Amino acid sequence: MDDWLQTAARPAVLVTVARVEGSVPREAGARMLVDAARQWDTIGGGHLELRAVEIARAMLASGEARRLERFPLGPSLGQCCGGVAHLAFEHADGAHLAALAARRHADTWRLVAFDGAPDLALCDGDGKPLAGPGPAFDRAAATHLLRDAEGRRWLADLVAAPRARVMLFGAGHVGAAIVRALAGLPCRVTWVDERDAMFPANLPHNVTVEATDAPEALAQHAAPGTFFLVMTHSHALDQRLAETILKRPTDDWFGLIGSDTKRKQFERRLLERGVDGARLDAMVCPVGVPGIDGKQPAVIAVAVAAQLLMAWERAFAPGPGHALPERS
Repeated sequence: MDDWLQTAARPAVLVTVARVEGSVPREAGARMLVDAARQWDTIGGGHLELRAVEIARAMLASGEARRLERFPLGPSLGQCCGGVAHLAFEHADGAHLAALAARRHADTWRLVAFDGAPDLALCDGDGKPLAGPGPAFDRAAATHLLRDAEGRRWLADLVAAPRARVMLFGAGHVGAAIVRALAGLPCRVTWVDERDAMFPANLPHNVTVEATDAPEALAQHAAPGTFFLVMTHSHALDQRLAETILKRPTDDWFGLIGSDTKRKQFERRLLERGVDGARLDAMVCPVGVPGIDGKQPAVIAVAVAAQLLMAWERAFAPGPGHALPERS
């Protein structure tokens, strides 16, 4: 999700898609970090990325600090997308990347000058300055290029926090496989189980562990809009969690592991316990993209992750002025 935030020990160049016109491989705000030997993340692959890596490494060799380049993908690079990508190249500032990494869970704006003095600034999601001076910018425009009062070009780059919050109950084989599948996706995961020893020592940076004997309380008080996954070692606990989630005042997405038989049993019991029928109809059980029938934990995890991605795209669809890029 944000491999580009790696703080390489060696000098590196940060490449950002600053503006897009028409069909392009990645959206404005996509980034990759390039040093003399490696790269982290991607701006879409293909000839565009190859050329960007070449430019970044030439900048490392020459000492050039910053550059803006316009790439017509069809005429100049032979890519069938046919759109235009504007790329911003800048020598990566280690303190700058560290500050962004520390704010992974909060929206942050980067403001980078590409003319004149090498100015660099950070603002929070509301535009309040956090570090350095920067020009006024349009917070409704997402990542974009602008000119200040002196005519200097700036990149205003929104580093958005993940919008999706997942609360996963169950640290068994399937739960662990789902955590691995979600590690690189734009979400924050709260992983819940009372068995502290079940959690691995090394966790993805987007995962927080809650070892608790009262998982229902976590479900009850979770933020509105949380995406719930329930797959504990106990059907009785699954049922208690399902009841808690389905009785919340918000219509949260809820996936429950199990068979059609389990669903029917739970529907009957939960109706008896006062759960609204419409909420039961919205319960996703069996969980996972239909048509994937494998029972291996990794297979289930892929099916569940794909289903979550579809739910997130519906929930967080951009407005009319922020169309998603076409894939090419």
